[in-house]
Amino acid sequence: MIKLSDNITFEQAKAIVFDKKKLSVEPKIMAEVEASYNFLKEFEKGKVIYGINTGFGPMAQYRVSDKDLKQLQYNIIRSHSTGAGKPVEIIYVRAALLARLATFLQAKSGVHPQLVKLIVEFLNREIYPMVPEHGSVGASGDLVQLAHIALCLIGEGEAYSKNSKGEFVLRPTAQIFKEQGLKPFEIEIREGLSVTNGTSMMTGIALVNLAHAKRLLDWSIAASVVINEIAASYSDFMAPELNGAKRHSGQNYVAARMRELSKGSKCLRSRERELYVATDESIFKKKVQPYYSLRCVPQILGPVKDELDNAERVILDELNSACDNPIIERKEGNVLHGGNFHGDYISFEMDKLKIAITKLTMLCERQMNYLFHDRINSILPPFVNLGKLGLNYGLQASQFTATSTTAECQTLSMPMYVHSIPNNNDNQDIVSMGTNSAQIAAKVIENSYQVLSIQMIALVQAVDYLKIAKTLSPSSRKLYSKIREIVPKFVEDTPKYKEIEAVESFLKIM
Repeated sequence: MIKLSDNITFEQAKAIVFDKKKLSVEPKIMAEVEASYNFLKEFEKGKVIYGINTGFGPMAQYRVSDKDLKQLQYNIIRSHSTGAGKPVEIIYVRAALLARLATFLQAKSGVHPQLVKLIVEFLNREIYPMVPEHGSVGASGDLVQLAHIALCLIGEGEAYSKNSKGEFVLRPTAQIFKEQGLKPFEIEIREGLSVTNGTSMMTGIALVNLAHAKRLLDWSIAASVVINEIAASYSDFMAPELNGAKRHSGQNYVAARMRELSKGSKCLRSRERELYVATDESIFKKKVQPYYSLRCVPQILGPVKDELDNAERVILDELNSACDNPIIERKEGNVLHGGNFHGDYISFEMDKLKIAITKLTMLCERQMNYLFHDRINSILPPFVNLGKLGLNYGLQASQFTATSTTAECQTLSMPMYVHSIPNNNDNQDIVSMGTNSAQIAAKVIENSYQVLSIQMIALVQAVDYLKIAKTLSPSSRKLYSKIREIVPKFVEDTPKYKEIEAVESFLKIM
């Protein structure tokens, strides 16, 4: 059981989202939530406060009569449940629920504690609202997609829950509530607006993206060590003195990680022993320096590491923020109107993250090309084909998949952050498109896993052709063995799509 405060860590979030850990909220935080609610209940009397006794968006100029105030909150939920497209994957909805919970734990939303408790129940019981992929412009946050979550919280709409076989099935929320003995949340003051108004969908997707991006970086560094062992590279490209000559922390992290993973390798060569001695050679058979995709890994993946570090800081800051409007400032005795729902931080960061992962994917593709191109590597058959050349084809067609998928990543890397389109009667005259940015980044990440899966298969085929498995570093040998458990050595041509999918599933394990 994870007990949450008003500051959720990345490790806590990862455990809740991916490992489905149960959670509860610290009593002192629940007391703050209740105090915020009680303050707003008294403060709003006789005052004009946006979203409590006014219309929403450009309709805020219209006052709503006291008798219609609760209906107003139900109306925003129902009227904004207008999403379209495929349902968002359950993992992202789970993360979005956590993000919405985190906002309410800041005790600056004035919501009733019962709403917080119901979201906790959704997470602990694995009830996931059906949320369509399209609808958010990222300001006022994720109105449409969060409305679909709110719709389920009030007992309407549809949600996924497990059936008797443990399979997630989409059913009416009212049916799930009845089965599980839950009661729909009843509006108290402003909960309809509070649930729908904010950045929780984009933040949830961003959180999942970050976890996978970190995984991809780890695998790409490991693959880069193996390919340098295959190429029998000189090891000084990862030397601490060389990389320390540049002050970027990411570059030095990647170089240090490569040194750690390559410890014990008998495949890497020493420049001091082979080239810094007297020699009569006028043309060197062994390349004095390998290709950039092998030699410049710290310089290429270093910026990726730096971006992931920055993305973690930004995502956690957003996760642990009050991102709705207005903000209830109980200790100052005030209600403040502004734009904390604007998703520019997540939008900008997801654009940067997808560019970083695209570059990582490009590196994988180029390293793969080195393995497949016999005239470049000079040590392997074309397409690491272990069969008869001309009759068999090895991984030739797999390269088509990797190349086309990498190309798609490059196109998807165009930014969403600067694609604002005014809408909402120009009330929302500049928007973030943060959820679009996060969803596109998720697609880039999915693509990257596919390319990396093909690269892993190519690496182990090359290791077997060269018969160097026993001389790899212990870390590389362990990776080799894991991939070989999934994809045994092959000589004859067989369909490879299931093996690629199986390797992808392995790489995604957190």
